[in-house]
Amino acid sequence: MNSDSSSQQKFDYQFKIILIGSSNVGKSSLFFRFTSDSFEETIPTIGVDMEVKIVTMEKKKLRLEIWDTAGQEKFRTLVSSYYRGAKGIIMVYDVTKRETFTDLSKWANEIEQSSTYQDCIKMLVGNKVDKESERAVTEKEGEDFAENYGYMYLECSAKTGVNSKECLDKLILKILDTPSLLDDASTENNWLVPRNNMPVLINNMPVLVQRNKSCCY
Repeated sequence: MNSDSSSQQKFDYQFKIILIGSSNVGKSSLFFRFTSDSFEETIPTIGVDMEVKIVTMEKKKLRLEIWDTAGQEKFRTLVSSYYRGAKGIIMVYDVTKRETFTDLSKWANEIEQSSTYQDCIKMLVGNKVDKESERAVTEKEGEDFAENYGYMYLECSAKTGVNSKECLDKLILKILDTPSLLDDASTENNWLVPRNNMPVLINNMPVLVQRNKSCCY
């Protein structure tokens, strides 16, 4: 997948993709991998963050709007509104923390209730495989959950980059292979790209985006 830093180009399709999952599973680290191929250690996201990424796949120029969402329970009502218009949803858990895997059924139910498109492409991602010695959830368990819910599945490490690019690439290719998701995918929208600690307007309502460095991911 080839990226282009300019967001002012013409494009064939635009896709909204959101990252969801419990707090501290590494969603923000994956977000930075997807948008800048870098690793940053952060504390839990407050509100949401979004970046635009222009890529070319299958000879199509795509405008990706990648959204990172808060995982804390107090933000669940807020986060549910961001499913609207998402063509791809990446649900993340931490392979070293079983409770984040146990919580997946709640997130899956939320997707079912809140997503706009019945054919929305969903991917389950087990993050932090660089901590293999601390693994608490087997790959087979992740595969079985994904198969049961009809999700794509990959394990990765946002820290080392292992399989991180593949997660986004496979999701986008699957969207491109789903005709029902392409019907309105060339329509412009008015979402603004947020910056750290600055408000982003969603339906004319400001939502605070805040990033801070921390010791963990």
